Amino acid sequence: MLDGILWFFRNLVLAVYNLGYAVSHPASWLDWSNKESLVRFIYYGGSVEFFFVMLLLFLVLTVAGFIWRPVMWRSVRIIEGFGNTVGRIVAWAGLIMVLQQVLIIFLQRIFRVSEISFGPFAPFGYALWDKFTLVSFDLSWWSEELKLYNAMVVTLACAYTFIQGGHVRVDLLYSSVSYRTKKLIDMLGSLLLMMPPLILTWLYAWFFLWRHLVTPKASATDKLDLMLKKAKILRWNVETIGFSPNGFNGYFLFKVLLLCFVAMMLLQAVAFFYRSYLEYIEGPESEGKYLNKDTLGEGEEAFEGTH
Repeated sequence: MLDGILWFFRNLVLAVYNLGYAVSHPASWLDWSNKESLVRFIYYGGSVEFFFVMLLLFLVLTVAGFIWRPVMWRSVRIIEGFGNTVGRIVAWAGLIMVLQQVLIIFLQRIFRVSEISFGPFAPFGYALWDKFTLVSFDLSWWSEELKLYNAMVVTLACAYTFIQGGHVRVDLLYSSVSYRTKKLIDMLGSLLLMMPPLILTWLYAWFFLWRHLVTPKASATDKLDLMLKKAKILRWNVETIGFSPNGFNGYFLFKVLLLCFVAMMLLQAVAFFYRSYLEYIEGPESEGKYLNKDTLGEGEEAFEGTH
């Protein structure tokens, strides 16, 4: 028990040095023309050191917010604003997905084309002059690529949906307790039920991504010294294999989206904890303060009242 406590605080203190070194020596992990720098980036992205640096930043920001509440409110507004902006932009992927599906069916059934092209001489995806065609892929490629739009909506709009209160929640106990008890439940939920699973997902998704981008494959169990030795033979090996011969070949993008999802939801967990704490301290009159929620327009109240 004592060893665990000492290990925790030792790593928390070392996080100050690690953060300072990373900021003052960016080339050591951002200069990807140097294979050792790339290896360091891969290793530290899913390391204990990175976790404690993030924990340190969270603790510093939280303590500053406890001392001066406007810091915490500003953090909430920035994080929620970011989640709302990304969600509202990526929501258009749903419309693009529908239009592309209609275009695929139209070209396949009416014109019997085998591929879709884009360029100045490719109206409606049908190439008239191959010399000026910018993008041209088989019809099966575009059909499978529809999954990417769906993945974008699911991963990048998740935080937005949370902010808007669109996630399903079971309120068997929550709905019958007092206002301050609800806020305590929200604070504990963000710390104990949101953050730990997201951190574990990040650790898995980080190396899952890099295993399909470089070779030799990165492993979560490899030590830094071993990975630096492998740096001499490290090379890019981006996954471009589709499920069908002419199908969509950018499946590594789904792994990138998974990391984006985790990062955005971790930020939202922080914002939710801060908002719940501030609403607990300031009382019911602060509930929903600075919350930028979308509306259905005029008559929304009447519509909601019927459900």
